[in-house]
Amino acid sequence: MAEAEWAIILGASSGFGAATARALARAGMHIVGVHLDTRATLPNAEKVRADIESQGRRALFFNANAADPGKRREILDRVQEVISGDPDGGYVRVLLHSLAFGTLRPYITADPKEALTKSQLEMTLDVMANSLVYWVQDLFWRGLFRRGSKVFAMTSGGSARVIPYYGAVSAAKACLESHIRQLAFELAPAGVAVLGIRAGVTDTPALRKIPGHEQLIEQALRRNPSGRLTEPEDVANAIVALCHPGTYWITGCVINVDGGEDIVG
Repeated sequence: MAEAEWAIILGASSGFGAATARALARAGMHIVGVHLDTRATLPNAEKVRADIESQGRRALFFNANAADPGKRREILDRVQEVISGDPDGGYVRVLLHSLAFGTLRPYITADPKEALTKSQLEMTLDVMANSLVYWVQDLFWRGLFRRGSKVFAMTSGGSARVIPYYGAVSAAKACLESHIRQLAFELAPAGVAVLGIRAGVTDTPALRKIPGHEQLIEQALRRNPSGRLTEPEDVANAIVALCHPGTYWITGCVINVDGGEDIVG
């Protein structure tokens, strides 16, 4: 029998992570979901887990900070234990990095107390960019990848454009894209592909935290040649398609999933 295939979704309880977890479960993968939710939002994660299990797939969910080294180690210890205990074996076919937790503050303000701080900038870069490197390193060193495994990381147009209050996140997205290129280069001999996914403007909980998000939605609706916003399911379907074995030669690049939004500025 073929080895069991697992997908690890960082940011699994909403937005792109939730939609991709469901789509990969429908495609036959078991799901490890990592999310950070309060008691009020925890039902979102429970619903995603229930949807996965309704597809006949296994779901291991962890309410934890994915950027915390100790939590990452605990989660991967459990994942390795489950996979090693499977009589058919198993491996991590997909890692999706979809962490949207950063500080939305301007760099320059009249009152220094309202400006972005060193600790806030470093936290944003660590969570939204550097944590990708650490997860990939640990999965590789633990032998959980196979030839054909895929790493996906969610970036945005903010990696190259200015958005008010978005400076720290913009820097993190630019850093993330650099990490994608370097990881793709170093993992190519092992047959592991690394791809960035740049979604168009999508009405997610993360977008709604950006001051002025209403204007971002309005502008995207006006300029997108497809006439609508991107939806999380658009991204999830693209990731499923990019998991096809025939796409193994695509690596180290950022793919727009936006209905043509980016080409019109």
